[in-house]
Amino acid sequence: MNFNETAYYWAQQVPRGRVTTYGAIARLCGNPRASRAVGWAMGQNHSPDVPCHRVVNRSGTLAPSHVFGGMQRAMLEAEGVPFLADGRVDLAKCLWLGPEV
Repeated sequence: MNFNETAYYWAQQVPRGRVTTYGAIARLCGNPRASRAVGWAMGQNHSPDVPCHRVVNRSGTLAPSHVFGGMQRAMLEAEGVPFLADGRVDLAKCLWLGPEV
């Protein structure tokens, strides 16, 4: 698998109602310094089988509105993802960092 395919694989593992970060996906791909490449890969994906909307930045901030047509928050809320008053995802309640060991 190439880097993007590996990033998509890990994004597919994020359970409904949870989110992960670009950095966490990069670490799972074996390249912890590649969070920007993960962001690029998520933005390039067009498959409905890859829940890219579940990947946010390390502070819980959503992707720029043009990436999901302004629908990322609504998509996450529909899955039960909690948000803070400032609009960021409440990572303390729903962060997924990888498979349970």
